[in-house]
Amino acid sequence: MDTNSLAYLDKAIESLVGAESEYANRRYNNCANRCYYAVFQAAIAALIAAGIQPAGARVQWEHEFVQARFAGVLIKQRKLYQADLAPLFAQVQRARLAADYRPASIGSAEAERVLRKARTIVFAVQEKLS
Repeated sequence: MDTNSLAYLDKAIESLVGAESEYANRRYNNCANRCYYAVFQAAIAALIAAGIQPAGARVQWEHEFVQARFAGVLIKQRKLYQADLAPLFAQVQRARLAADYRPASIGSAEAERVLRKARTIVFAVQEKLS
């Protein structure tokens, strides 16, 4: 397996552990934020492992690109991951956007749901790449 893929998977696991810590310490907005980055980094790991890179001269992984390729290519076209993972990425992203950019805070129930979704994606990628 590609060392870059493993590096992003390690980052995803670290972000997930951070999200779990934030949840345990009742910092639910930070939990949602870290959940999103765990999912984002896991998706990058999956894309690299599948031979997908940003197009052209881009060296940066753009959020729309990662989400679209993970759901569209790895799930829908290549069927490398279960179809029920496709909407989870967007759901976790919406929670992060609410936590980061809206005045209302994420509550414990929402943070728990987002954490569960993030675990599902990160563990699916980890299992596939192991």
